[in-house]
Amino acid sequence: MSTPGAAPAGGLTRGDRLLGWVERTGNKLPEPFLLFVGLFVVIALVSTLGAVLGVSVTVPGSDEAIPVRGLLTGEGLTWLTTNLGANFIGFPPLLTVLTILLAVGVAERSGLLSAIIRMLFHSAPPWALPYVVGAVGVTASVMSDTAFVIVPPLAAMVFGAAGRHPVAGLLGGFAAVGAGYSTSFVVTSLDALFAGITTAVAQVLPDPGAPVTAISNYYYNVVSAVVLTVVTGLVITKVLEPRLERIGVPRQQVEEEQADAVGAAADAGGSAPGVAPSPAAREGAGRPGRRSAAAGAEEEPGTEPGDPSAPLTARERRAVRAAAAAGLLAAAVMLVAVLLPGSPWRGEGGGYLPESPLLDSIVFIVFVMFAVPGLVYGRVSGSLATGADVPAFMQGAIRDLAPFIALAFVLGNFIALFTWSGVGTWLAVEGAAGLEAIGLTGYPAVLCFVLLASVLNLFIISGSSLWTLMAAVFVPLFALLGFEPAFTQGAFRIGDAATQILTPLNPYMIVLLTMLRRYEPEAGLGSIISRMLPFTVFFWLAWVAVLTVFFLTGTPLGPGSGVRLDS
Repeated sequence: MSTPGAAPAGGLTRGDRLLGWVERTGNKLPEPFLLFVGLFVVIALVSTLGAVLGVSVTVPGSDEAIPVRGLLTGEGLTWLTTNLGANFIGFPPLLTVLTILLAVGVAERSGLLSAIIRMLFHSAPPWALPYVVGAVGVTASVMSDTAFVIVPPLAAMVFGAAGRHPVAGLLGGFAAVGAGYSTSFVVTSLDALFAGITTAVAQVLPDPGAPVTAISNYYYNVVSAVVLTVVTGLVITKVLEPRLERIGVPRQQVEEEQADAVGAAADAGGSAPGVAPSPAAREGAGRPGRRSAAAGAEEEPGTEPGDPSAPLTARERRAVRAAAAAGLLAAAVMLVAVLLPGSPWRGEGGGYLPESPLLDSIVFIVFVMFAVPGLVYGRVSGSLATGADVPAFMQGAIRDLAPFIALAFVLGNFIALFTWSGVGTWLAVEGAAGLEAIGLTGYPAVLCFVLLASVLNLFIISGSSLWTLMAAVFVPLFALLGFEPAFTQGAFRIGDAATQILTPLNPYMIVLLTMLRRYEPEAGLGSIISRMLPFTVFFWLAWVAVLTVFFLTGTPLGPGSGVRLDS
């Protein structure tokens, strides 16, 4: 087993040594569970001090002062004792991760994902995979947070099958999803959400500018998505993958027993969806051409178990076609259901944006699109022999995520305290006020705004929450400087996304760490941060360059949405 950063010094570049220092420094952080316990204690003390001193904050646009509430007060202790379980169960990633994992477990352990990987191995040129991962990751934001669970492990499997470093696919997939979260090739619910916030703030202005809608940043988003796709591919190919080879990161997953032993010593072992099949899955459905252990069947002749380069057998090809047909049928049924006049999945007025039951059904849609093809593939291929195999597949997926479930307990309570106490609101408002007090004008002020949003995003990763706080200050401020509200919203997207792959407050970083430890049991948060840093730097610079081009040329960011109010 290789330890990160253990490669001979003579084979490392200056950049490797710098990132190695970042990794070693980051790995000195406590394990995630202890880290967030410590942060919980810090927020408890800070909030209590703020409550004793009578600290309050007024969100611009609101006349009501929000007091900072202390945990170590009667009110705070009562809140904690009555909400401890609710804070845990209400932790948002649990809703998406656990539900989606049940379906992903069926698709993975039935052999469907393995079959798709082998098809990609024979059809996709390996050189193009980093760019495909970038495009898929950026576009996957349409699935909301579920993209963090699905894209990275699938990218790792595709890279491994193509003979490239699977960890490069794993980390590159996470970077593309996270740093590209605020942009996409298609209109997403986030566009509608941002537009609604911007419109509400702009209404108080004497000149509110062009109406801000879900497509007001569409041109800008498409250009940004193309640029970020290319940047993702280049960083994976030119920076990340060569570094992983130089520092000796293993290409193969460690044995589960070894990973569990090392992970237990590190207090955060385990695995994740699509990355570490259980022993039963490795012996059964996870192997191409082999039926599940429950089925008790033999491997098909001529198929080497676990060989990702092996061509699909005739039976597997039939199963893939049947799974594809089942998936298309399920998609068609859902599409008809939502398009029918009077469909209950329509929102008020019969539309779908900005809010509707359809947009709240993303988890269900993704669940169906994994589970139905997985079940059909399993039946046709023979990997799903009896009904008892279905819950077994699901149990294996949940068991692999047990370390994250334990971490979710402290993560959920920390984030709930951060929100309830008002400390997060106070940080955002004071930071915004500081920039406003500088008195910058013109485009440099926009760049400072992007920088501030990037820093605040390290602490408040909810895009809607951060934009709600910042828009109240900066939409009016930049309107007075002559900028369209839609342009201010476009600038905010950079800060909202580029740095969220660096912060331990991003709960999906813990999911990624669980996946990474299947290859590097001793990996820590520093390992992820050091490898995400090049993505953040190049994403930020490239995205700012895109914004600058739109600013200098006066190109509309979307239909009817210019850069300046007089444009």
